[in-house]
Amino acid sequence: MSIKKLEDGRYQVDIRPRGIYGKRVRKILKTKTEAQAYEKYVLINHHTKEWLDKPADKRLLSELIDLWWVYDGRNQKFGETYCGRLRKVCREMEDPKAYELTRKFLLEYRSRKLNAGLLASSVNRDLFVLSAMFTVLIEAEEFHNENPVRAIRKLTVRSSEMSFLSEDEIDELLRKTSGDEWRVAVLCLATGMRWNEAATLRAEQIIGNRVTMAVTKNGRSRAIPLAPKVVEMVKTKKSGPLFKVDYLQFRQTLKELKPDLPKGQATHVLRHTFATHFMMNGGNIITLQRILGHSNIQQTMVYAHFSPDFLQDAVSYNPIAETVHNLSFVAK
Repeated sequence: MSIKKLEDGRYQVDIRPRGIYGKRVRKILKTKTEAQAYEKYVLINHHTKEWLDKPADKRLLSELIDLWWVYDGRNQKFGETYCGRLRKVCREMEDPKAYELTRKFLLEYRSRKLNAGLLASSVNRDLFVLSAMFTVLIEAEEFHNENPVRAIRKLTVRSSEMSFLSEDEIDELLRKTSGDEWRVAVLCLATGMRWNEAATLRAEQIIGNRVTMAVTKNGRSRAIPLAPKVVEMVKTKKSGPLFKVDYLQFRQTLKELKPDLPKGQATHVLRHTFATHFMMNGGNIITLQRILGHSNIQQTMVYAHFSPDFLQDAVSYNPIAETVHNLSFVAK
């Protein structure tokens, strides 16, 4: 055994990290926990010579996730969400040892998930959080090899189809909903807020005719003007949470109204609807970016083609523009 309890209650670490013919390392520590920690440290750090192979890191992925949680995860805003995703990946990989996370292993895992129907964007997110975990552990000097996920290229994600509600569908949605569900729908359609931003809104966030969001998806606060009539509709109290809504029920209402909604765009269709109609009514793309809170204009440009003037110069400046308007021109 590499760890032995001595008669005086202390623990002795006795290992040969490079095998039976390698250097022997022995150390006595007060507790078993310290002895186990020292053993792991020696196995990973028994030399610093880059030209020599380091021993295989036999720690389980679940152990590394626990370390990441202590060093970084619990201090992150979305730490619990990331931890949940890491645990999911760990279960799907059947909790491999660190040295087993080779490029081949990761590519096989990715292939299995894609064949099972998982979207490329979801696979990318899974591998991203795994890579971020290793980056943290490397910086904390808890992992002494290269980040194994860095060698895996990111999958190309096709732009998903965006759906939006027509004016008739908007009217029907507002007829089919009532109470707080109706108020949240009105707020999303009037501001382009995400469902979760609207559903968790507090009365204190509406001051005058403006709603302010300090906690957003990209971490940047933003404020959106509201029509006085909308404020009257949605601000039903002076303090505390404004709404109590059932997401699943509202999503079902949307799916009944629009059965062909693209996958993953249930309540988000309200945000797309706001942005689409904003541009169709002549809105400015830069203004839309600020309203939606996009950090990159490229995110907002997906709505640009809804503008009445989008690429309109193609009609005026094409090489047969004058010919088309010539009365003597005859179609063949």
